Amino acid sequence: MALDLTALTAAEIVERVHDGRLSAVEVARAHLARIAEREPWVGAFQEHDPERVLAEAGAVDSRPDRFALPLAGVPVAVTDNVDVAGYPTRHGSAATSGEPARRDDELVKRLRGAGAVMIGKTRMSELGIWGFTHSALGVTRNPLDLELDPGGSSGGSAAAVAAGMAVIALGTDGGGSIRIPAAYCGVVGLKPGTGVVPLPGGAPEHWCGLTAAGPIARTAADAALMLGVLSGRGDAGQRDIDSGDLWPARIALSLRDPSPSPIGRLHADNRAAAVGAAARLRAEPGGATVAVADPPYPRNLASLWTRRWQAGVAADLADLGLDDTDVEHRTATLARKGRRVLRFRPPYPEAAAVWRERFLDWLDAGGHDMLLTPAVAGPSLRAGALLGRRYLPTLLVSAVRAPYTQAWNLAGLPAVVAPVTVRGAPVGVQLVGRPGDEPKLLAAAARLEWRAVPALAASARGR
Repeated sequence: MALDLTALTAAEIVERVHDGRLSAVEVARAHLARIAEREPWVGAFQEHDPERVLAEAGAVDSRPDRFALPLAGVPVAVTDNVDVAGYPTRHGSAATSGEPARRDDELVKRLRGAGAVMIGKTRMSELGIWGFTHSALGVTRNPLDLELDPGGSSGGSAAAVAAGMAVIALGTDGGGSIRIPAAYCGVVGLKPGTGVVPLPGGAPEHWCGLTAAGPIARTAADAALMLGVLSGRGDAGQRDIDSGDLWPARIALSLRDPSPSPIGRLHADNRAAAVGAAARLRAEPGGATVAVADPPYPRNLASLWTRRWQAGVAADLADLGLDDTDVEHRTATLARKGRRVLRFRPPYPEAAAVWRERFLDWLDAGGHDMLLTPAVAGPSLRAGALLGRRYLPTLLVSAVRAPYTQAWNLAGLPAVVAPVTVRGAPVGVQLVGRPGDEPKLLAAAARLEWRAVPALAASARGR
């Protein structure tokens, strides 16, 4: 039976390219064939040029240093708000010019320098605002169930990886935009801590300090490999997660909604996934200790995050030269709210710093290394379900599905989502740690990915 190159991990592709068993062109052709087969149904890509992909792959094969490149020949998808030379940067909006970028973003330069091949630009919600992926530019579907949305805003990137059309992908995350689609698509998504990976465009901050850029991959090992390149550490990230020094861990398990809502409720499968993941980590050889404990979430957590989000979106419109008539009605409403925030009471970093220190003190006081929570609260939306909807209904529908991610953007702390399986289907769980704990979190994620947990764990008591 012929080897399915689209099923290989990034590490397996790199090994084969290094020892000459594969060429970057062979890998690229296999993934282009997969795109031709699945993209018409999934709609993950906003921009994609097979001729350019093959030319890039050929350039990798001709590099004299290809035998040492940490991402040699690996096809990478890039979310639509990051510049890739020759492709338009649309930011998920039909109002942007569509002019091709003149140069690569620094993140793309690092990926290319490591031997990666840019397979295409992926779809996102308009300006990356929402936790789903459909806009005036198109509807993206979840490869695991084409009736469903893949989550967002980096949903095109997660869908491309889950469908085997890319091996790894670059996403951005201002409130869960890497982790939410990772949870829904059954892949691994990492939001690094503040400052670990440069922001697109070299920005000093984005969305008042909320946003980070990071990897989406099918395995934690591949996410670590990509993180090493993005952060400028080469292949050190992959070596880190194999280190025995990162284990065992002391884990706090919490099911508590950080911003409780009278209309929100944790689905039984998501409860089962978190409880079962904790049990899996405890059962590992020399395994983790697990304590049920709730972080001291601020009562105004939702407000602290929302005001930064609103102000950030208003700033994005201004930076892109767009006005309220150029964008979706809900985007315009959000931007108007953001302009009021900026005019009358701009967000101050002190409130976020207080929450960050409060959480870190709680970890220290409890003797915890990391926190384990559900990644999302329930199933994904139907594909295209919120097309044309206004701000408030979109906000309410989105908020009840994904309340667990925003706290860690506000705190600027690393968080990873990995899939376990409940009744054979992937369900994401989230792990959160201290500054610099990305390797430790990925090491824990590697012990969870696609491991089965019992559905009956849903009946376990938790907070």
